[in-house]
Amino acid sequence: MIYNENKVEMLRQRYPEGTRICLDHMEDLCPVESGTKGTVIGVDDIGSIMVKWDNGRTLNLLPDEDKFHVVNQEQIQTDEQSEDLEESEEMDMSM
Repeated sequence: MIYNENKVEMLRQRYPEGTRICLDHMEDLCPVESGTKGTVIGVDDIGSIMVKWDNGRTLNLLPDEDKFHVVNQEQIQTDEQSEDLEESEEMDMSM
């Protein structure tokens, strides 16, 4: 679906570069896995959200077809703390 200029601008304001998101479901022949997080790198002129996924992929989101949500700062900090705890537990086990 191609959006008009107003809709594209609204998407750019809602999902500015650097916004963290989490994919709930993607309609694609080779989709990004549900639950994958990524960082918005922009919104193109037709209104698709360009994402650099944490797994290394760069597949765009289509706002009216794909399901996703913004990851708030609290969730990011909690995730980072969990990763730090897992890393320290792994180090303890290897010693």
